[in-house]
Amino acid sequence: MTAPIRFPRFFVTSPAPCPYLPGRSERKVFTELRGESADELNEALGRIGFRRSQTVAYRPSCLDCQACVSVRVVAGEFKASSSQKRTLRANDDLIATECRPWATDEQYELLRKYLAARHPGGGMAEMDESDFADMVEHTPVSSYVVEYREPGVGNEPGRLVGACLTDVQGDGLSMIYSFYDPEIEDRAGLGNYIILDHIRRAANSGLPYVYLGYWVEGSDRMQYKVRYRPLERLSRNGWERMPDAEQKRLIAAATAPRAERGGEPLPSKDGSQLEYKLAD
Repeated sequence: MTAPIRFPRFFVTSPAPCPYLPGRSERKVFTELRGESADELNEALGRIGFRRSQTVAYRPSCLDCQACVSVRVVAGEFKASSSQKRTLRANDDLIATECRPWATDEQYELLRKYLAARHPGGGMAEMDESDFADMVEHTPVSSYVVEYREPGVGNEPGRLVGACLTDVQGDGLSMIYSFYDPEIEDRAGLGNYIILDHIRRAANSGLPYVYLGYWVEGSDRMQYKVRYRPLERLSRNGWERMPDAEQKRLIAAATAPRAERGGEPLPSKDGSQLEYKLAD
């Protein structure tokens, strides 16, 4: 006999202030990922806009707002822009290694440096070693950490300058959380490089997509995601490719001087910070 299918139970969080759009509130629907079917459930939910945080899959379920839009890059058709090609050339000497999802002191110290520089008042600013280990190691699905190191000397590994916790799905790579050394002046664009490398990894593995999480139009700190073309977004009609003209307009707005965007942008932050807070 075939074992009965276990349908997941879903729960809804209480409303809380939106971290992306001032004056709005956010609410999430979530379910637990566990058991032998955790990978399959995570993939199925990922295709309808859910994201993973440790053993939880969630998506926004706000009462009066649909600003959070799931986006993914079509890896096999990706064409790097001139600036993205420069970023690749500047960092392609880095040695990238897929490691099992096991937190290390070296990774944690890099994370602390990243958070202090980029998110000093963010929800992860007080994360300790145990919190970081939970974020990396509590995964019921196929995951790994990609480490990015400078070339070493002899048999000694080089300096760790970036890392990304990544889920491997049947249709692509889902970037859960990435961080890097923000103080290396001759390695501009490390955060972009990590995304570009994941796009390349997916394409080389025959995986069609790289999932970037949620894009929020109107939130400066989320606009970096529109720079990767072609980009698909999840709508009520399913996944749809963003029209080229619209994406060009959004890229132009995202790369315009700050004064043209209406003042100082909020510190850069991706959806993974929300994911960690949800799992507390």
